[in-house]
Amino acid sequence: MHTKTILAALLASALLSTATLAQTVGPGGEVATPSADIALSDADIAELAGKGYKAALLWHTSSDFVNAVSAGAADEFARAGVEVVATTDAGFDAAKQRSDIETALVAQPNVILSLPVDPVTSAEAFRTAVADGVELVFLSNLPAGYVHGTDYAAIVTDDLFQMGKQAADTLAAAIGGEGKVGWIFHDADYYVTNQRDNAFKSVIESDYPNIEIVAEQGITDPARAEELASAMLLQNPDLDGIYVTWAEPADGVLAALRAAGNTDTKIVTLDLSEPVALDMVRGGNVVGLVADEAYELGRAMAAAGLKGLLGQDVPAFIVAPALTVTADTVAEGWQQSLHRDAPASVLSAQ
Repeated sequence: MHTKTILAALLASALLSTATLAQTVGPGGEVATPSADIALSDADIAELAGKGYKAALLWHTSSDFVNAVSAGAADEFARAGVEVVATTDAGFDAAKQRSDIETALVAQPNVILSLPVDPVTSAEAFRTAVADGVELVFLSNLPAGYVHGTDYAAIVTDDLFQMGKQAADTLAAAIGGEGKVGWIFHDADYYVTNQRDNAFKSVIESDYPNIEIVAEQGITDPARAEELASAMLLQNPDLDGIYVTWAEPADGVLAALRAAGNTDTKIVTLDLSEPVALDMVRGGNVVGLVADEAYELGRAMAAAGLKGLLGQDVPAFIVAPALTVTADTVAEGWQQSLHRDAPASVLSAQ
């Protein structure tokens, strides 16, 4: 490994491990550029039109989130006259994603948008695309050893620090700015969740002196959330609030609170989900969901790839805004994040 690469890795490690991080940074310590700054001008659109350019969307899974990212990308490509020739779902299977890449390359796309399932496997899988001169834009993850400007155009992800900060502010407001809280974080080396989780903790510790994090619990398997939350509540029955790293394990924490007959402890979590949103609009334990603007992520990914295709300089690391969704703003929040209506069950429960 080159000295420069080692230094970058050390910097990234230091940035991601600290709980005092005050802004979102990329997996290699890259400075974030707001997605609003990545826009195609009328001149760009005119230059792209009629060229027969093609794009492929090679996703890691399927979900409402992925659908919204795809919609944002597809609309931006359509605006530039670029045809989407492939959309795939790897089912979190690195081998399937490699096959998806090989199949998509037959259609000769000029731009590929993807979330690499496994950094090492994906690095090899995307090499043919790199050799073919395809503009690669990655969502939230990066193949191992890839160099910006040479191997890929950009990484696009959420404003991770803002997601954690907004979660801290929301929970603090719900408990009146004082009390005891639990912190359930993602216990894995993944810069996206690490930054979001650490941002919550750092903001509580720096901005809310009357709130104390009295219980901390790492989690890797969302299926164990109820069990781990039950243990946390047994040891700390007077918790005023709990932060949960994302919505799926938050559903398990909700189950633990219900099993304990606890209607007082407030929950804040990240990402939109029907079960936790339903609890929130019914006045349950959940007081807020902090989400990304998924449609905007897709738009920015497409714009970044097309700017690369035009030979323009594209920032290495681009972030889309975060937003806080409450019971009062659930309809608007779902539209702003996902560009679709909130689930009927949630809207009818308001």
